[in-house]
Amino acid sequence: FHGVVELALGWAAWKTYLGRPPTDQLLRLSLGILGDSLFKAGREEALPVLEANLALNRRYGSHDRNAVFTAQSNLAGCLDELGRHDEALVLKREVHNEFVALFGDSHENTIVSGINIAVSLLNLGLCDESKFLLRDKLLPVARRSLGADHALTLKLNTNLAYGLQKDPERTRDDPCFNQHPSARRVDNTQATTF
Repeated sequence: FHGVVELALGWAAWKTYLGRPPTDQLLRLSLGILGDSLFKAGREEALPVLEANLALNRRYGSHDRNAVFTAQSNLAGCLDELGRHDEALVLKREVHNEFVALFGDSHENTIVSGINIAVSLLNLGLCDESKFLLRDKLLPVARRSLGADHALTLKLNTNLAYGLQKDPERTRDDPCFNQHPSARRVDNTQATTF
């Protein structure tokens, strides 16, 4: 479902489980659904709902790390949309550090969370840090563990090309630019998160 139907279902889920105690997983899940549907509908009310969802999951659902990671990621996406990239970056780094600790640096979730950090860095104008993360940290790991033709490896290359193109200090003589000729073909595309 999408649009107004998704939003109506989000409110219905929340109202259905509203009377349950905060320790109830269905209450926290319904709050997440409501926050996500508000976010997708472009509603500013999504932020306090997603913040409440993260707080509840951290307090009562800390044993369910996936729920906490999802709540953090959803809140980071909302903060990004509101232009609060620095706050989103803090959350994205927390998720990435947890993924590294849990799964190691070559797991797909870890690589995706690294891509999300790189995009936030680009949004903040920190092109050098984004390039370093993509080129020197994530790409070698993705090539080694997933292969050069894997979708995440290709996404990393695309985001690196976008970052190279958007770097105000880059020149055509930049060795990194010449190593990635696809950077020359990236015109109006944007770096993307997952």
